[in-house]
Amino acid sequence: MSDNNFFHPETLKRISRLDLRARHVVDGFLSGMHKSRHFGNSVEFRQHRQYVVGDDLRSVDWKIWAKQDRLYVKQYEVDTNMRVTLLVDVSQSMRFSGSGAMNKYEYACTVAASLAYLAIKQQDMVGCITFDKDTRSILPPRMKQSHLVAVSDVMSRFAPEKEAGVGASNNSDKDKGKMDIAELLENVKGSQPDIGNAMRNAAEAIRSNSLVVIFSDLLMQRDGFFKGLRYLRSRGHDVIVLHIMDDLEIDFTFKGPTRFEGLELPLQIRCDPRMLRDGYVKAVNEYLEEVQHGCSKLMCDYSLFRTSIPLDAAIAAYLSRRNTLARSSNSIRR
Repeated sequence: MSDNNFFHPETLKRISRLDLRARHVVDGFLSGMHKSRHFGNSVEFRQHRQYVVGDDLRSVDWKIWAKQDRLYVKQYEVDTNMRVTLLVDVSQSMRFSGSGAMNKYEYACTVAASLAYLAIKQQDMVGCITFDKDTRSILPPRMKQSHLVAVSDVMSRFAPEKEAGVGASNNSDKDKGKMDIAELLENVKGSQPDIGNAMRNAAEAIRSNSLVVIFSDLLMQRDGFFKGLRYLRSRGHDVIVLHIMDDLEIDFTFKGPTRFEGLELPLQIRCDPRMLRDGYVKAVNEYLEEVQHGCSKLMCDYSLFRTSIPLDAAIAAYLSRRNTLARSSNSIRR
């Protein structure tokens, strides 16, 4: 086990009774908890279809034959296991830590590890892909309990580390990297990473009709992100976007003159955050609305996770809501 263990026993204990279910149809090999595209023998009836020569006579509904003098066979849903792939953002911005006990990356990885635990517990396969501007690692899906160690290890091994020169200053270059706030706002989109290619590469490495869970602060170019989501959905994946953010990033409750240091760019900004708060909060709310609307438009499940919320409460609330939606969608299909 790596030094950075993302499995919290208390969190796992409190969520162990919850299930991670696919809202869309998935494919798999073993008998599991999720509805398959295939038909076979099961306890749950799906539909009738007209008899064709060669069908097993044991599947004929003789009651309908007696009433209508027509042969129909009964079809049942085959339960299947699910392939879950965790897409974990390892970009530098995930190192930010403010109001919570963990930084965004540690929080995201603990949520990811908890979902991996639940998935393997219900006999589903779990894989993990780390990414920033490029795909950093690909861990193929496995179902063994011991695979949880590999999931934790890969997230620990590719954790974002402080880069030389980013957010650092000394006497010789204390003015280096300073930028006026107006200049930053004009160039902010160009400074954000474009992960479209990374998500496309990840999608090509995942078997079709899987459950893909993305853990990220989404501080990136939205066009590339939405293109990546669109590509994942075109391959039949059920996509969950778990948006990990710190309270300070959302509410901007800094007080007094503050120096902000860039995590991904060697920039520093000195300002009085109280003068910027109203405009900042408005911009963040517009950004959150844009992301949520974009995910909804592409039929991706979106949820905002604040790092200040206890992990077990956040995971339990989300899975309860998702499972309610899963049951509702299954009822509508029937």
